[in-house]
Amino acid sequence: MYTIGIDLGGTHIAVGLVDENYNIVKKISAPTLAQRGPEEITKDMALLSKKVCEECGVDLVRDGVKVGIASPGTVNPKTGLIEYANNIKMRDFPVVKLFSEFSGVKEADISIGNDANLAALGEATNGAAKGAEIAVMITLGTGVGGGVVIDGKLLTGCAFGGAELGHMVIEYNGRQCSCGRRGCFEAYSSATALVALTREKYAETHSPIVTEMCDGDPMKIGGKTAFAAMRKGCKASAEVVDYYIKHLACGIANLINIFQPNVLLIGGGVCNEGDPLLLPLRAEVAKEVYSADNVLKTDIRIATLGNDAGIIGAAALVRG
Repeated sequence: MYTIGIDLGGTHIAVGLVDENYNIVKKISAPTLAQRGPEEITKDMALLSKKVCEECGVDLVRDGVKVGIASPGTVNPKTGLIEYANNIKMRDFPVVKLFSEFSGVKEADISIGNDANLAALGEATNGAAKGAEIAVMITLGTGVGGGVVIDGKLLTGCAFGGAELGHMVIEYNGRQCSCGRRGCFEAYSSATALVALTREKYAETHSPIVTEMCDGDPMKIGGKTAFAAMRKGCKASAEVVDYYIKHLACGIANLINIFQPNVLLIGGGVCNEGDPLLLPLRAEVAKEVYSADNVLKTDIRIATLGNDAGIIGAAALVRG
């Protein structure tokens, strides 16, 4: 039994044919070209779905292939609407209905969910959290995305906008967040926040090590700069990393205290730092969690599926 998983992103549409064991048999992608109308984007999703099936000798309609769609923004799985997605300019858009018309797949065989939630579901289904009764995932990218999976089901809230884990406040009236609040987890723990912190520290110290790495141009400072400069002996960058990890640990400890998951996953580019991130992070979290003396503890792991998580999660969603 095959399923189609679609990961609709602001820059690319990725479509995968997924087998009964949640392995991706074939994957293709195309630019989203988000400046176009949502109808054209949906038409491309349908065309890519047909193409990936044809390349594997499967007929999308005749073989009754079900389709799951992972979308950014706020989505309503009951109505099939993308209620709001700012980076692909969709508001109250009937993506399920239109996809059905363009592809021939019955609306009843199409499911839709938030992309961060479905990435968590993908990891819980066939990734680093496979087999976990309760799994929480955070992704450290432009923002802090998240998802909560309990007994194989997503926790999405009464209006399907739950698990916005990046927008819990960890410092009252703190750093400005893009959502309008101050002190959000995202404002301290996203890759964007790490870049901002590194640039701020560089403006104060003009570290020779960082200067050499960025050719003296603060705009060349990226998400890897602080960790790389720390490894070269830069004390200012070590302070940035310490500050970043302490705030990341604060947010993670809050999530553990709320959900007490078996596994908490970290995804996104920052997690590629490995032990310089994980070892102090785990130590800091261990000091902060309420159940510090419990024998059973949350296992903090790195997500393993990368960009495939949304495809696998979308496929898992439509299978129920």
